[in-house]
Amino acid sequence: MAVPQLVTGSLYHIFSRSIAEFRIFNNDNDFQRMKGIFKYYQVAKRRVCFSHYNNAAVDGPNNICGEKLVNIIAYCIMPTHFHLILKQRRENGISIYMNKLLNSYTRYFNIKYDRKGPLWEARFQRVFVETDEQLLHLTRYIHLNPVTAYIVDSPDEWRFSSYQEYQLLDNSEENICSYQDVLKIKPDLYKKFVEENIANQRKLAAAKPSSTA
Repeated sequence: MAVPQLVTGSLYHIFSRSIAEFRIFNNDNDFQRMKGIFKYYQVAKRRVCFSHYNNAAVDGPNNICGEKLVNIIAYCIMPTHFHLILKQRRENGISIYMNKLLNSYTRYFNIKYDRKGPLWEARFQRVFVETDEQLLHLTRYIHLNPVTAYIVDSPDEWRFSSYQEYQLLDNSEENICSYQDVLKIKPDLYKKFVEENIANQRKLAAAKPSSTA
């Protein structure tokens, strides 16, 4: 059965996990590498290669200016998988973006850990986001992932998600997300909305198969 084509202008929940739930983010450097890759490959044409961009703390953001393939609405990186909410900006934008992202991290990981072969269970999985309510609840689900997994007690303790960006509402060049045109967030209300659901999300997660992202 053919997979429906991704529609430009639409939002999708994108997620990918490692083969056999192998831990692929082992330390701060691995997590930060993926955050950098998230941001870098949003743009179709880049002025410098990733290694140069990653080493240019000041000029880096200026080196990825241009037409975007996607907007990142929210994200969370977990030890064995990651979640993204993406808005496709041009035809095949998400597919191009994800192909570059997954291949880039695989090359980095295999070189660093002297490993060969594929890293990801599948190319990537996606779910079409149909309504504003679905989108809002999905951001909460994603931001609570590390809490649900009992890695931290509160989502603001996890540095590898977009939750802190949702709390600050600034336009720092360090930010990864561009959600303001699709979500109207008031930090105090959003914090309450997310954290009030911790117990319920942990309960629901406990009832799911372990392979569910």
